[in-house]
Amino acid sequence: MTRPALKPEAEAETARAAVLLPLPLKGAYDYALLCGPVPRGTLVVAPLSGRETLGAVWGEAEGGVDDAKLKRATPLEGYPRLPESLCDFVDWVARYTLAPPGMVLALALRSTSAFSPEIPRIAYVKGESAPHRLTPSRQRVLEIVGDGLARSISAIAEEAGVSPAVVRGLIECGALAETALPEFAPLRAPDPDFVSAELNSEQRKAADTLVSAVSAQKFSANLLDGVTGSGKTETYFEAIAEALRQGKQTLVLLPEIALTIQFLDRFASRFGVRPAEWHSDLSQKERKRIYRAAMNGEARVIVGARSSLFLPFKELGLIIVDEEHEQAFKQEDGVIYHARDMAVVRARSEDCAIVLSSATPSIESYVNAISGKYEHLTLHRRHGNALLPETRLIDLRHARAEPGTWLSEPLREAIARTLEEGEQAMLFLNRRGYAPLTLCGSCGHKMVCRDCSAWLVEHRYRKRLMCHHCGYETQTPPACPQCNAANSFIACGPGVERVAEEFASVFPQARMAIASSDTMHGPNETQAAIRAMAKREIDVLIGTQIMAKGHHFPELTLVGVVDADLGSADGDMRARERTFQLLHQVAGRAGRAEKPGLVLLQTRNPEDVVMKALAAGDRDAFFAQEISWRERAAAPPYGRLAAIILSSHDAEAVQKAGRDLAKEAPHARGVKVWGPTPAFYHLLRGQTRERLLVQAERNVDVQAYMRAWLARVKLPNAVRTAVDIDPVSFF
Repeated sequence: MTRPALKPEAEAETARAAVLLPLPLKGAYDYALLCGPVPRGTLVVAPLSGRETLGAVWGEAEGGVDDAKLKRATPLEGYPRLPESLCDFVDWVARYTLAPPGMVLALALRSTSAFSPEIPRIAYVKGESAPHRLTPSRQRVLEIVGDGLARSISAIAEEAGVSPAVVRGLIECGALAETALPEFAPLRAPDPDFVSAELNSEQRKAADTLVSAVSAQKFSANLLDGVTGSGKTETYFEAIAEALRQGKQTLVLLPEIALTIQFLDRFASRFGVRPAEWHSDLSQKERKRIYRAAMNGEARVIVGARSSLFLPFKELGLIIVDEEHEQAFKQEDGVIYHARDMAVVRARSEDCAIVLSSATPSIESYVNAISGKYEHLTLHRRHGNALLPETRLIDLRHARAEPGTWLSEPLREAIARTLEEGEQAMLFLNRRGYAPLTLCGSCGHKMVCRDCSAWLVEHRYRKRLMCHHCGYETQTPPACPQCNAANSFIACGPGVERVAEEFASVFPQARMAIASSDTMHGPNETQAAIRAMAKREIDVLIGTQIMAKGHHFPELTLVGVVDADLGSADGDMRARERTFQLLHQVAGRAGRAEKPGLVLLQTRNPEDVVMKALAAGDRDAFFAQEISWRERAAAPPYGRLAAIILSSHDAEAVQKAGRDLAKEAPHARGVKVWGPTPAFYHLLRGQTRERLLVQAERNVDVQAYMRAWLARVKLPNAVRTAVDIDPVSFF
């Protein structure tokens, strides 16, 4: 960060301003600005506790500090500033989530290097001098640079097929001249008319509505509700094309980085170039480039994870939330927020259209659509000649597998038929590792994480026991730590590795791959597996939810769900909804092209409402039942929830804090307080955790209630307090 040259002292016009710093402070601090008044959002360097911190001018100063004591803040060179709409959004998120506004501002300042002066790239062009000795290698170099384009030393050497030393020799003799290029090559702009879209009548009707919403350049919320394979992506691509024609930027939110590869390829096929990306795996240099491109308007379309919602777009005209039902959009640490809900707020602050897209919308979004709050756009059939797959239940009470095996005979027979036809299959189990529980066969001792109240999961391929909550791992001990029995450990239950082991023993000739976050480290490995599946280099993919949604494999005709009951008994109000959404998305991978698809769900509870709805293909009936239950229970969206999570290394301090909070809960009409109670994982990363839950009627100002409640109790510094407005899980 570089400061500007200040005006001479005689010309300086001192102004007061409130400056918000990206720290967990109560609010903005007053500073003096020698440069005079500047607009809200202007980025400054401000001293705090002996160090300088990047902050933003947030409004007028309160005036409680004498001029002589007021510290000085200095705007950055060029006076960059966050858009006014983003400042309003930061304030709104802070008020809604009860987070310190500085912590929310930190989300909008994720690349402070973006405000530093550009570092030009050194490149070379043909110089005025001729080399004294012209070898064939030097001749090739001069021919390459003869087109007048500036290139780096390595690029010239690679194109000419010579060593970098040859290029440097030509530089030394003046045959190549140095020139400066901008720090980053310009981003290519997507072409809205690169390819004309081929849409069916349903898609065209929905696309026309979205195009009108974008061209209106005012806030509107739209739910694009289409069955799996119906072409929702191609439909909202038309809205992106209209935003490009209007000269506006687009943000596309995806829940998983693993979903990006096929999306990026499809985007490039439609618009001629890939969009910009924003996610946690970017290098600092790439973050700087994309952040700056969002701020100056160069990046016309950005595809990102939930954090991209806080980028400083210059002229945002459209937001799309794909797979809007996904729980991955919920940020559980730091500022606790739901990116889907906050995306609607960001669209309102930008006065632009937002599209929520899903084959299995969240109950909240679905109710907003059928009630008329959102525009409800529906796609009832798959694109082209593809049909929805047939779904059958395999009742494991009757079609039992042999002891120690997990693939029933009907499922094995279906896999064999699929392989004989030269088609592909997917086996789904949302459980990583080899086995979820390892216990001693002699005394029954369970291997538990040292820092969490969670079982250690065996990863047999790595010969390790791992905790999937805190990351702790250890070697499998040679003897039981409880009874000292040697080699007595038993793997209980299946994970994807165990299913893969069984599959390989039954179908040894089949080409198989495991797809989970343990076997695919980062987006590159995930994308490699997706490409291999698409190229028919894999016959059967055995995976977790990382491969359950968003992917299109034309030859995948069979999906087998190893344990369809997993997750349906989580014990919270969204368990059935989440199970239905996940299994429906998994089922949607089958039969997406010309060949029909088959989905087999192994279950021990075929009478469950989720299983019956999946088998009947009646999503709306399931939704109607869930909505009726939510309404009777005054559960969201017909009521409000908020949670307080207490955590500390001191278990007694947490328990006392929970009791003290419960005693001081304000009495208010339409509000119930539950707890304190141990969290589902009452020990996590070495900290004891307790929860309190507020249930309120829909018209209650939950944030005001929570502020009043927390103000009554002074909790010890050793106890961390987190507030979760609209919780989606209860772990």
